[in-house]
Amino acid sequence: MLKAPSSSPMATSAAAAPPSLLTQVGMAGGAAVITVTFIHPIDVVKTRIQISSEFAELGMFGTIKKVSGEEGVLGLWKGVNAAWLREASYTSLRLGLYEPIKVVFGCNDPATATFVGKFLAGSAAGAIGSVAGNPFDVLKTRLMAAKGAEVPSMVSIAKDLYSKQGISGFYRGIDSNIARAMVLNGTKMGVYDQSKGYVVQLTGLPKSSLMTQFCSAVVAGFFMTCTVSPFDMIRTRLMNQPSDAKLYNNAVDCMIKIATQEGPLTFWRGFMPIWSRFAPTTTLQLVIFEQMRTIMGMKSL
Repeated sequence: MLKAPSSSPMATSAAAAPPSLLTQVGMAGGAAVITVTFIHPIDVVKTRIQISSEFAELGMFGTIKKVSGEEGVLGLWKGVNAAWLREASYTSLRLGLYEPIKVVFGCNDPATATFVGKFLAGSAAGAIGSVAGNPFDVLKTRLMAAKGAEVPSMVSIAKDLYSKQGISGFYRGIDSNIARAMVLNGTKMGVYDQSKGYVVQLTGLPKSSLMTQFCSAVVAGFFMTCTVSPFDMIRTRLMNQPSDAKLYNNAVDCMIKIATQEGPLTFWRGFMPIWSRFAPTTTLQLVIFEQMRTIMGMKSL
């Protein structure tokens, strides 16, 4: 009697083989690009509030009204092309590399893994991703901050930046961006990973449950906002400096000037827009990524 093809050890091994690292990074990038397409307007509002006292006084909804009224509804999607490139580089790495780095750090076993280990794995993935995505982050920030009904060209802004500052202009704010990425991704992946364990204990739902993933991502989004807001403010200020001027020497200089000239609470200016962006972004990214992992036959994070 002939055996069914599925019983072949080679077939079984092939079916059980996990996706390659490139595939995992690609899935993370796909989830991020899909998410940012819908969330980008909140990022535009957050950036305007951070760099302008005028928009800060208007608040979140006032800024939405002013931007859409003066620049058209598409003004809320300024810089989305740079955002796509940024997510395809930065987020694909910081999300896709989390589990492989957990293995390297020896914290992939739920029974022995600590929150600190998960945080460090997330931080390492975030640092790697931020280096790859920084040029697109700079372009995205400048595009989102550009006022007026005419949508500026990403190419023209890139040429202007290169002509005045060279390659280094694309790595403006890299120190604060790496610090932000490490805190952001460490908090995001560490809290998400840890929260899933608590949700499973409290509800009895499996880690693969959509409800488990949703609740854990919402919790992660809140704590991300608390820890990342100061770094986000510094990064935005550094990246949005005029091409022909230098208002801040580095991240530390920027932090000191903001604290002394505008007050410490300025670091949390735009908290609501940041949370409004982080909550849905984190939830959509992680849920879509987890569903992709399930389709590929991988276990939940």
